[in-house]
Amino acid sequence: MQTTIEERIIAAEQALAPTFARLDAIEIANTRRVLDALREENIAYRHFAPTTGYGYDDIGRDALARVFARVFGTESAIVRPQIASGTHAIALAMQGVLRPGDVLLCASGRPYDTLEEVIGLSGMPGSGSLRDYGVEYRECPLAEDGCVQLEKVVGMIDERVRLVHIQRSRGYAWRQALTVEEIDCVVEAVHAASPRAVVFVDNCYGEFTQTREPKADLLAGSLIKNPGGGIAPTGGYIAGRADLVELVANRMTSPGIGAEVGSYAASYQPFFQGLFMAPHTTVQALKTTALAGKVFADMGYAVEPAFDADRNDIIEAIRLESPDKLIAFMRAIQAASPVDSNVVPEPWSMPGYQDEVIMAAGTFVAGASIELSADGPLRAPYIAYMQGGLTYAHGRIAVAAAAEAIC
Repeated sequence: MQTTIEERIIAAEQALAPTFARLDAIEIANTRRVLDALREENIAYRHFAPTTGYGYDDIGRDALARVFARVFGTESAIVRPQIASGTHAIALAMQGVLRPGDVLLCASGRPYDTLEEVIGLSGMPGSGSLRDYGVEYRECPLAEDGCVQLEKVVGMIDERVRLVHIQRSRGYAWRQALTVEEIDCVVEAVHAASPRAVVFVDNCYGEFTQTREPKADLLAGSLIKNPGGGIAPTGGYIAGRADLVELVANRMTSPGIGAEVGSYAASYQPFFQGLFMAPHTTVQALKTTALAGKVFADMGYAVEPAFDADRNDIIEAIRLESPDKLIAFMRAIQAASPVDSNVVPEPWSMPGYQDEVIMAAGTFVAGASIELSADGPLRAPYIAYMQGGLTYAHGRIAVAAAAEAIC
């Protein structure tokens, strides 16, 4: 007798019991570090108050930055609703540190699609890319097993290499996300090779998946991913060494003004509350993607990571091998969404991407990847990248719908 999707899910949950227990322990540890940071900064209702104009002495804005710095284990941080996306945060960090004649070295291979025009690998000359400003680009591909080729990276470092970029998450690549420990090894090796070189981590999708963040010189990410907890309505962050964060702040506003200005006419409460919820919400997403990994592997599809592997980002990659199945998968996820469930996703040419992309994102916050969503480029082998999930219960329902659509 043919196994039903519900039977597959029940069997998968039984196999996932040890994985779920491990994830619950991560949630407790991360909730403790966020709670400790909020208490150490004596966060109170006054920090939620909106501001207008220049935003001088905006105590909510500044306290939020200090809390993030404590949580991420860094000297300083910028946390702003005006940072529009993870790409924007990453671009600010790169543009803040790099100067004409410097070299940007990507140690984890080609970065995510939306950074290609920021760097100048694609797009129109004169658009304001790093290449336009005289920044040279070097790239060290990952090894076949998805690990950083540390010796090769070190061999590519000379006195002109100013920024070494590491992408923690997989992007649109068939690989596991980099571990915190692996990133720390890169940081140590780069610093030994060149005291001038700054190690910068694109931390998107990785926050709170482990019990600490990488010990890099700079970290950047989006508040509508993990650290916003599904509550923050917009925004991004850059955290790291105080001198480097100041350089980024000068790029964000202007030299001499830096992080001293910037108001927000709505309440800061969603940002504080979102950070508090982030460890729980991230684990809900991890449980959802672990379930997807087990169910789709049992159906015969290649998945990355395996259901019982350590998870270093909130993404599950499922290789569908067919454009029709990729489209059907996305439409099933969209139909199982709480918002815009009636929308039928179609492939389209999204700004910053090199291939047509199909995306399912029936989210309360538009484009929020910490909410259950999925996307993938229309190119072989037609991989669906599924991420997020505010609740495991919703993730379970959506996984069942997607499995039905492609079985």
